[in-house]
Amino acid sequence: MTHTRTLVSPITQLNQQAIALYSADDFAGALSTVLPIVEPESAIEDDATVQDMADALNIAGAASCRLGKAEDAERYWRRCLHAKPAYAQVYESLGALLRSCGRLSAAKAMYRQLIALRPDHADAHNQLGAVLYAQGYREDAEASYRAALALRPEHAEAHYNHGIVLHDLRRLHEAETAYRETLLRLPAHAEAHNNLGNVLMDLGRVVEADAAYREALTIRPQYPEALNNLAGALKAAHRLTEAELACRLALTLRPDYAEAHVNLGAVLSDLERLREAEAAYRNAISLRPNYAEAHYNLGVALFKLERLDEAVAAYREAIRSRPGIAPAHNNLGCVLRLLDRLPEAVEAFQEALGTCPELAEAHYNLGAALAQLGHLPEAERAYRRALELRSDYSDAHFGLAVLLLGMGRFEEGWRRYECRYVQTGFVHRQTAERLSCPPWQGDALSGRSLLVWQEDGLGDMLQFSRYFALLKAQGAVHIAFACAPALHRLMASVDGVDVVLDHEAAAARASTFDCWTSLLSAPLHMRTTVDTIPRPVRLNVEPSLIEQWRPLLDALPPGRKIGLVWKGNAKHHNDANRSIPSLATLAPLWSVKGLSFVSLQKGQGEDEARNPPDGQPLLDLGSMATDFADTAAIIAQLDLVICVDTSTAHLAASLGKPCWVMLPEKDVDWRWMHERGDSPWYPHTLRLFRRERGEGWPVTVERMRQACAGRFGASS
Repeated sequence: MTHTRTLVSPITQLNQQAIALYSADDFAGALSTVLPIVEPESAIEDDATVQDMADALNIAGAASCRLGKAEDAERYWRRCLHAKPAYAQVYESLGALLRSCGRLSAAKAMYRQLIALRPDHADAHNQLGAVLYAQGYREDAEASYRAALALRPEHAEAHYNHGIVLHDLRRLHEAETAYRETLLRLPAHAEAHNNLGNVLMDLGRVVEADAAYREALTIRPQYPEALNNLAGALKAAHRLTEAELACRLALTLRPDYAEAHVNLGAVLSDLERLREAEAAYRNAISLRPNYAEAHYNLGVALFKLERLDEAVAAYREAIRSRPGIAPAHNNLGCVLRLLDRLPEAVEAFQEALGTCPELAEAHYNLGAALAQLGHLPEAERAYRRALELRSDYSDAHFGLAVLLLGMGRFEEGWRRYECRYVQTGFVHRQTAERLSCPPWQGDALSGRSLLVWQEDGLGDMLQFSRYFALLKAQGAVHIAFACAPALHRLMASVDGVDVVLDHEAAAARASTFDCWTSLLSAPLHMRTTVDTIPRPVRLNVEPSLIEQWRPLLDALPPGRKIGLVWKGNAKHHNDANRSIPSLATLAPLWSVKGLSFVSLQKGQGEDEARNPPDGQPLLDLGSMATDFADTAAIIAQLDLVICVDTSTAHLAASLGKPCWVMLPEKDVDWRWMHERGDSPWYPHTLRLFRRERGEGWPVTVERMRQACAGRFGASS
């Protein structure tokens, strides 16, 4: 019996030759081999040659692709699919080509058709996930990666890609698992170690993140991204010198690495090397002009450098580059508020909240700006919203407290004012840690000893010393007052005070007292309202001190004697607003006939008092006074005290002496309340001259001059 041989078609032979050439990387030879088959384009009439022709077109597409002829490759592969719609391999290849060309929708269609043909094709699901991720469809991409892994649990690339999208979706623990699954299969995958480090950083596991970055660098020492990320971990661990080195190594490898310049700037900022930080941020911006984070961080550095106008410009650039950065709007508002551009600040805070309504800091800052503008109900709402979002927001508690106190809503205000004991930046928090006796909570004092501790200003102690007698009336058998030496002589004779101590001595004896309190907590425990404010303390002035100071005052020309204080404590947070820049600003007062002026100025301003401007004769006694007892003896012999918001106002008013207080335009202390020309704390002695918004000190002084002329005589 004679057997016939199987005939091999000429197309099959050429395809086999082309495949051999392609396998040997002779892509041009492979393409030229099949070109006679696929060109010119013609319809395939013989069904028996469909497979061979499809194979030839696939080879032509693959060879063209490897030769960089993307258009030809696509044309051949589409013809192949037209000839044989079920050719699965070509969907995969064409999908990869289209994806590499950025034609993501077309690539997605290819992978979906491949999955329709081969639902069990794990890599098709993985590639579809990559396309969906690139298009921003993260949830869909995650589902595709999950499908790939269900089909092939050992698919390392799908685990890696799954980790990327899970991290983006903030499913951090799952992302960690995905990267660890990748590394089980590919332990030398440097990118997976690096990305695992990023996840661990977001989880707050800085030490483990550091180890992951170092593993990535062990595998690939010249890996700038891992170096930059390691710098972030070192910065978080406060290992700033090492963090700086890591950033600089990253930049040595890649000088145009904008992110590393920003990271370097952040490290230098933490090192307080702000000008170098500024340079780093500007380097990042020169590389990437629309780099929002670089502009934002530059704004932070410029703010710290007190270059506020430049900080405004930097924050505006950050917002222009990416309008949705709520912290940039918020920080812009903070700088504008400091520049006293309050309406713009309010607008910036509102923009921040439009972007991120849950940003508690922006609600708080909005409240502070509205309070400065006098929009009190709106400020209150903003503070309360900040506290709804973050119940432990101590700044908002304090801001609301002083707002309510200034509005006369004492019941809630005093209660909230106690938050000063949890404020990390306040000295009050240290008191409870320092004193070994418990704080008084307003319970019965009968038969108990009480330590009253000064932790606020001298003026506060004078204002609230009216509560000593009330504390004594509650039955306290012994009240000790720990206060600054300047108050000792004056306070020793105050009704209710049994002994005056310095702070060191009082702290050493604290355990011998039943409890301690602050004078500024007394209104809470005494349930003080605006209508029940106790009368001011009755201060006793030693007759011998009056006689000591009398000769100097008697040497003044006949007429009224006016005490002056034009500057407060330079360390006070609002000194720039509440102190008058120069004694010369008060010159109009000298035009009122029959007045002589006495300086009660202590600290800053004493040099001016000793050397007053021409035409402003001034008796300088303030620099000679050793404490408040001396100052009280001087004030007792005056007709009026004119001062800015300092402790002298409380001293004069508590002595029953008429006192006129010039209040600043901004950040008026809560105790003076709002829009009043008098004070319920000193109802018969104190008069307030408020500097109106946009009004300079000379305008306020002129109103005071007119008041002097009205009270004491006509101006010359």
